[in-house]
Amino acid sequence: MLIVMSPEASADQIDAVCRRVRELGFTPNKIPGAGRTAIGITGNPGPVPPELFAHLPGVSECVRVTKPYKLVSRETKKEPTIIDIRNEKIGDGSLQIVAGPCSVESRDQIMKCAEVVQQSGAKFLRGGAFKPRTSPYLFQGLKDEGLKLLDEVKRNFDLRIVTEALNTETLDAVAQVADVIQIGARNMQNFTLLQAAGATKKAIVLKRGMSATLQELFLAGEYVLAQGNYNLILCERGIRTFETMTRNTFDLSAVVMMKHHTHLPVAADPSHGVGIDWAVPALAKASVMAGADVIMMEMHPDPARAMSDGQQSLDFPAYLKLAKELAELQKWKAGN
Repeated sequence: MLIVMSPEASADQIDAVCRRVRELGFTPNKIPGAGRTAIGITGNPGPVPPELFAHLPGVSECVRVTKPYKLVSRETKKEPTIIDIRNEKIGDGSLQIVAGPCSVESRDQIMKCAEVVQQSGAKFLRGGAFKPRTSPYLFQGLKDEGLKLLDEVKRNFDLRIVTEALNTETLDAVAQVADVIQIGARNMQNFTLLQAAGATKKAIVLKRGMSATLQELFLAGEYVLAQGNYNLILCERGIRTFETMTRNTFDLSAVVMMKHHTHLPVAADPSHGVGIDWAVPALAKASVMAGADVIMMEMHPDPARAMSDGQQSLDFPAYLKLAKELAELQKWKAGN
């Protein structure tokens, strides 16, 4: 259930409603809104009678939420969630580009990438310090040294850092450097990690699991929002199907569905979605037209020598060309 408070409701009245929710054995979740506060109820095994709250001072209405992903759903929050990351907005109708190498490999490599990302006008740099790889024999990232290099980028460039938290053991170290904590596809249902990441109150980008339904993705996101952290971005990065011509099947329809069914910003990662460098630009542009708030892409100074995901990474000229085209497409879209 969603308890909608009146715009004039006082802080004491809101707290009284939250206390009543707790007395019933449920959990109140204050949901930020532009004009008024709403309180979502979680932990209830079935429908909650609205008359339990309708008479309380400051309550405007009680709305039943039918979706199992209560806090993520647009039934709970009609207006889009806008995330502010060091004065850069995500979800406000603008387009943000997140670019960088799959893995931080060396100081020279990540500094070159940072220079080109900044040159392109993008404000976010991605790069993995801890890398979950399918094979234990593949490059696993520079780990703590990689975080130090990302922190150096953060201090020397006007860029926000997006990097992955592999587990709860490394989460604190990642959170000290990252502006946005990435939860990768393989960890989408690592519920302990989701709860811990949510508790940091940092912005989080949650990637869809390679065999996950959208409802499963939404419920995974619920773990973050249940910690009181609404700084969550949902990401489509391709799913596993019977097709073998591409690395994954990039589900463009997921971008549309996420925007329709949730209030959260949506990211698209065509690099992982298709796994082929020359196919990334077309899918990135399609994602913009589908409504993505963020385009994540991999780029590298020398993709042929990349230690991970070189086949899907753009070289610098291709990246700069695409970044310019995406900015022009977003401008055209906003004017039509």
